[in-house]
Amino acid sequence: MASTDPLQPVATFCGKCSCGCPQLFVDHSAPEDQRVVITDDFGSAIRMSLDQFGSLVAEAKAGNLDELPAATAAPAGA
Repeated sequence: MASTDPLQPVATFCGKCSCGCPQLFVDHSAPEDQRVVITDDFGSAIRMSLDQFGSLVAEAKAGNLDELPAATAAPAGA
């Protein structure tokens, strides 16, 4: 029997626990500008086009997101 879930899983980020890790899906039934779905472990999701996701991947591959963990860290003594 075929699944009726339109979300095709692509990747799970973390996956080392049972906390409901963030996941990446493709929703082939969605409008083109909402085909990529990223869910978080708090029950929320964002949607974007394949082009937007491709841009995000390109930025990551170029190293432009490498400073993100340091930029979001709490200042020392906080």
